[in-house]
Amino acid sequence: MLARAGDALNAARAEAETAGLNVQLLGDDLEEEACELERGHALLAIAAQNEISRPLLILSGGETSVMVRGSGRGGRNVDYLLGLFSTLAGAPGIHALAIDTDGIDRSEDNAGALFGPDDWARMQMQGFDPSTYLANNDAYSFFAALDGLIVTGPTCTNVNDFRAILVQPRSA
Repeated sequence: MLARAGDALNAARAEAETAGLNVQLLGDDLEEEACELERGHALLAIAAQNEISRPLLILSGGETSVMVRGSGRGGRNVDYLLGLFSTLAGAPGIHALAIDTDGIDRSEDNAGALFGPDDWARMQMQGFDPSTYLANNDAYSFFAALDGLIVTGPTCTNVNDFRAILVQPRSA
């Protein structure tokens, strides 16, 4: 074994701290249902935004699970991220990404996806409803339409899923 999940998170933490960000590391072994984890992370990000004076990067790893109810495309990372996107509902100053470090989120060609607060308005202008995509487990199609997929190709390594939420302080 050359690397562990914690190594990826610690490397991200070191880079973020060098860039002047505060970092909150939630752990490298989170294994909840994606919809439960995203709700907790969304509440944490919103609460933190009211308390911070400089940007905060919330990092976590581990492999979530997803209850498959539909026939759409996606994997646990994009499902988590779409739930987070929906819960945050365009909250200003919050950006996020979720990826599988092996470069493949389930069986699709993407490692994961990312979003920023401006994507909420773009989604509304295009007439998308994130709840429809969530109900059909079709987060891949949702983020493809918003040009938010992260495609790396296989990395030939797997040190777990990686999640990052950047929270900017609330404007005065």
